[in-house]
Amino acid sequence: MMRFEMSHFEFATAARIVFGWGEARQLAAAAAQMGRRALVVTGSSPERARPLIANLESAGVACAPFSTPSEPTIDLIRAGAEYARAEGCGMVIAIGGGSAIDAGKALAALLTNTGEPLDYLEVIGRGQPLRHPSAPLIAVPTTAGSGAEVTRNAVLASPAHRVKASLRSPFLLPKCALVDPELTLNLPRAITAATGLDAMTQVIEPYVSSRANAMTDLYCVDGLRRAAAALPRVWEDGQDRDARTAMSWVSLLGGMALANAGLGAVHAFAASVGGMWKAPHGAICAAVLPHAIEVNVEALRRRAPRNPALRRYDEIARLLTRQPHAIADDAVLWIANLCDRLEIPPLRAYGVTEADIPDLAENAARTSSMKGNPIELTAEELCEIALRAL
Repeated sequence: MMRFEMSHFEFATAARIVFGWGEARQLAAAAAQMGRRALVVTGSSPERARPLIANLESAGVACAPFSTPSEPTIDLIRAGAEYARAEGCGMVIAIGGGSAIDAGKALAALLTNTGEPLDYLEVIGRGQPLRHPSAPLIAVPTTAGSGAEVTRNAVLASPAHRVKASLRSPFLLPKCALVDPELTLNLPRAITAATGLDAMTQVIEPYVSSRANAMTDLYCVDGLRRAAAALPRVWEDGQDRDARTAMSWVSLLGGMALANAGLGAVHAFAASVGGMWKAPHGAICAAVLPHAIEVNVEALRRRAPRNPALRRYDEIARLLTRQPHAIADDAVLWIANLCDRLEIPPLRAYGVTEADIPDLAENAARTSSMKGNPIELTAEELCEIALRAL
């Protein structure tokens, strides 16, 4: 009998996942089972949530609105927690992109745990564990990119530290992730491109991560196949229902993969750049992605040629290009060409200069995302990634 071998791993995700076109109609019923007064966190376009809020109120769920106009800061979360307590909210509903959902996760945690964000933040805070489960949280993504609806961290910006850091705990996993691709139908092209490449990054980095496992591999491989076909299509035609559905699926897969296998250099730079400049997370990931792959592959070939991540980069190339003999270099070229086609701006478009690169690389090296990178990169290699992305 063949022996079945598999490395040990742990896997966690949202308690309930609802996926499908039109499934946002289930929000009111799901919320009514969890509480009667909700903090409703929305993103930069709160009007997109108005029909859902109307449905909630019709179902007897009182709504206290709270907007996250950009990526959430520590101060915003402090203010939101005070507001939620004053309003007597017993649950949180986050409707929006990754920023709104991250804000919702942090606020749900602070509703049931004493203290303030810096008590629990990694890197720049005290990193204390949450002692109590978060308030019930329903996450409803309106973009297809972050996968935040199934991750166990909330990314917060600290302008004072010029960096982003995570509040991380299994308690941050939502009680329900309600993923309705119809909500992404009218996204602008630039957001479709940036969030789509973020989703693609999140099925690439966990696949080559030092913490990859058999479960996350399944999600990454399926996600890569689907993203390669769907992202160019949805860029050309934002009304393509099949492509929108596929990208929502890729985003969900990437969220589950990264939550359990980690990320790498791309997201390390996204945290670093995003903390130092006002730049959208997905757009930074897109600008850095081909260059981080290229430098990682070069470093692996020089210092760790037997590292299994090298073979995985080759497999990524075959999945993206659909060419059976493709190698890692072909993946770099394919992604670079896709970024050009999708009009992804370089880092200099956000004000980054060559003089900023040493600080940028130093900050990236300290992020938690770098822990999953398949090889430890030198300061020079990190600077090279940023220079090529400039």
